[in-house]
Amino acid sequence: MFMINPRLKDILSEKLTKKQLGLVPSSYDQVGSILIFADFPKELAKKEKFIGGSFLKLHPNLKTIAKKTKKYSGKYRTPKLKILAGKRTKETVYKENNIQLKLNVEKVYFSPRLSNERLRITKLVNPNEDILVMFSGCGVYPVVISKNTMARSITGIEINPIAHKYAEENIKLNKRTNITLYKGDVKKITPKLKQKFDRILMPLPKGAESFLPEALSLSKKGTIIHFYDFLHEDEFEKAKEKIENACKKKKLKYKLLDLVKCGHFSPRVYRICIDIKIA
Repeated sequence: MFMINPRLKDILSEKLTKKQLGLVPSSYDQVGSILIFADFPKELAKKEKFIGGSFLKLHPNLKTIAKKTKKYSGKYRTPKLKILAGKRTKETVYKENNIQLKLNVEKVYFSPRLSNERLRITKLVNPNEDILVMFSGCGVYPVVISKNTMARSITGIEINPIAHKYAEENIKLNKRTNITLYKGDVKKITPKLKQKFDRILMPLPKGAESFLPEALSLSKKGTIIHFYDFLHEDEFEKAKEKIENACKKKKLKYKLLDLVKCGHFSPRVYRICIDIKIA
């Protein structure tokens, strides 16, 4: 994420009016060498190439400037992007938490803003854990955990074939040997797994509650589940209710360990993670 600095303002002031300058977005996502505007005002459409080029001048580590033209949507919850300036590519290598991650920012659901959350989870992992990552995407959670912990095994499941392919590449890129990946629907893959897990991650962008039965089926006494949800700040209790209902149906008891706000989704709406332990 960037904030506009005085040098950038000086460059932009060459061709933007004071009013237009005030419309330039003040924060952005950077994934590797690609900078992405989440919201780009229509009033600046005729100046977008100039604005993109200005960022390239100021930040030599950037190669491509893009904007979202459509937010996360579709079966794989991916965005649509338009390149404004720089190299005509949407593929990059991103670094965080001692790993490298190759991905296409338009073909894979990925948020650099969750790097701290991924680190939080990693710090909770104990030696010799068997871990399941539902919706493992391009492999970021499995690779970060593998690289930074003494986990025994990490299993990832991802339905997006392009994300799965990148995950396979990222295992090789980071020289990981304790990760097993499955391409397919979580509901179809999980019944085929022949083990119970010590820790289960559910980082689905939307609707993870429908997969709680599968997570609970692969749990045992002591299993820790990290359940993610998007909720208004006045409705966090709804996530607890979803877990309570799922556990009742499975006749399982659990202990609430933590509730963490992982970032904003929209005004007063947060991505949250509830950590529970099966009793």
